Amino acid sequence: MASGFGELVLVVGDNHIPNRASEIPEKFQKMLVPNKMQHVLCTGNLVTKEQFEELRDLAPNVHVVAGDCDQEGAYPETKVVTIGQFRIGLCHGHQIIPWGDQHSLAALQRKMNVDILVTGHTHVSHIRTEQGKWFVNPGSITGAFSSFASDVTPSFMLMALQGPKVVAFLYELKGDNVVVSKSEFTKET
Repeated sequence: MASGFGELVLVVGDNHIPNRASEIPEKFQKMLVPNKMQHVLCTGNLVTKEQFEELRDLAPNVHVVAGDCDQEGAYPETKVVTIGQFRIGLCHGHQIIPWGDQHSLAALQRKMNVDILVTGHTHVSHIRTEQGKWFVNPGSITGAFSSFASDVTPSFMLMALQGPKVVAFLYELKGDNVVVSKSEFTKET
């Protein structure tokens, strides 16, 4: 375990296997080593039970919400998970109108009363801070096309939560290269 990093959380979503993508890119598969992370947060659209089982092989705590392409009733619409000092809200995002709208996301964050809101659906990754809260979208780990774009960059996130601080690493597959960017957030007390 990487205890020096605190709690390690894999954040993924919008796999769409086998409907829109055949598999998670090989370079990402090599990085996703079982038992290195304590948690997986998934924004949905796993599509198959096999995709859920693959996530369960990676970490002991797997939290998934329903995407618009998942079997109805397979997962909850929203979920709140407490990891360390953080309340983290999970929602696929197709319920947000307009899709990806920051004001609508902020309203959901307040309703769920969370420090970090994780959503998907747009297939476009982002990390934003607004009014002392963090808004995270891991994008699509497979780069599956969406209603927004046909040329989607495959991406996922790894968050390290330690005390009141989160360090997030965004992994993006650009051509043959995995590009990593880092963001930090400290919870207001």
